[in-house]
Amino acid sequence: MSSFEKVSSNKTFGGELLKFKFASPALSHTVAKFSVFIPGSASQDQKAPVLFYLSGLECNEDQGPQKGGFLKDAATEGISLVFPDTSPRGAGVEGEDDDWTFGTGAGFYIDATSPKYSQYYNMYTHVTFEIPHVLQRQNLPLDLERRAIFGHSMGGHGALTVYLKAFRASHTRPYLSASAFAPVSNPTQSPWGQRAFQGYLKGGIEEGKAHDATELISKVNVPVNILIDYGDGDKFYQSGQLLPENFLAAAQKAGHAENEVVVRRQPGYDHSYYFISSFASDHIKFHARFLKA
Repeated sequence: MSSFEKVSSNKTFGGELLKFKFASPALSHTVAKFSVFIPGSASQDQKAPVLFYLSGLECNEDQGPQKGGFLKDAATEGISLVFPDTSPRGAGVEGEDDDWTFGTGAGFYIDATSPKYSQYYNMYTHVTFEIPHVLQRQNLPLDLERRAIFGHSMGGHGALTVYLKAFRASHTRPYLSASAFAPVSNPTQSPWGQRAFQGYLKGGIEEGKAHDATELISKVNVPVNILIDYGDGDKFYQSGQLLPENFLAAAQKAGHAENEVVVRRQPGYDHSYYFISSFASDHIKFHARFLKA
């Protein structure tokens, strides 16, 4: 395999959905795939801003474009979408396929520090640095200086933390906005997050606080642009995996205004893509306000 290959191309809503694969250095040169939607309005003279979508547990680069209901509104708004995978594939680490909430399909968008996983499980670097760097080398009409991020469940955790970590990394804002569907909002307090941090991180749950959106929002003292939706019929919300109220309380305590952090409870909705697609248009239009400003 060459270093970068186009796997497929499909025309949709006047634009093009592309899938690529490459040997990922961040993931120890395992084969990584990701998909990119490019709206028909994009050109080298009028490049499209980029919105990254991070999927949830057990998913890959296909569920977002196929089930999310994002493409029509992205085409209308002239926004490109990037859909990474959720973990390395075929790493061969002992036990990585034993539990659907950890390992393959469950990389949690962090860089592992535990010696067992640190060679392969570096999804934070893969999403925030490697894929943008790979895209910059291609002749695609994308404006990566204007980018935002959203996600679902584990990917909602990823989107919020990627966005919030950027404020602490520099005084510039690499992502203009963030949104999430049913995010794991306080992972150091939820079973999924605790499982991930105890496995991937040498320092366990205590080290995991650096990757917890509720912990991070409490330390950000500049304005933010965040939208969260969750359903109160979601069994994972009901069992304490998501904890969006903790995130909202931390944001309010840190002084963030109601229009900076909007958390919406959607009556009766569950955790599925039926829920996501019901509010997909709202999220695309939310990001368009900042990406096209």
